[in-house]
Amino acid sequence: MANRQSLKDLQVRLAERLTAARTEGASLSWLALEAGGGRFLVPLVQSGEIFPWASLQTVPYTKRWYAGVASLRGGLHGVIDLALLSGRLAASSATRTADRVTSESRLVSLHSALGVNAVLWIDRLLGLRNPSMFASVVERDPQAPAWYARRFTDKDGREWQELNLQALSHDPEFLAIAA
Repeated sequence: MANRQSLKDLQVRLAERLTAARTEGASLSWLALEAGGGRFLVPLVQSGEIFPWASLQTVPYTKRWYAGVASLRGGLHGVIDLALLSGRLAASSATRTADRVTSESRLVSLHSALGVNAVLWIDRLLGLRNPSMFASVVERDPQAPAWYARRFTDKDGREWQELNLQALSHDPEFLAIAA
């Protein structure tokens, strides 16, 4: 008899949680990154693992933002320099990769569902962010790359660029790494 009551209590609790989840909706949250002095927001649902800096093998005849290939968890991943790709660091002023890597440098992988074995090389992680942390939002600039989404301003007046990694993974310029 006690088992029957426990099962009924469990069902009631589950029903309450499902109802609460439907009414609250999915909470949008981002991984906050810094690269080349710029602040970026990457949707958690589009990002994958975060790796410490790994040694990489350069690949000749590729675009400047394609830093090379790294072996991460036994798989080969293309390493994309977000500072160069986003234009936050001019290709002509970029120093050697070894000179720019710090103890805070990280590799953030694109979610496996996007179908691209790539990681973004960032200068440092800045934590998690949610919409309540921002004072204003500006819709996507039509002149910006297709993978740039909205721009946010936080309560301290700092600007953040949201990246759409799904759009990036389909961008012909991003997929054509040959120089």
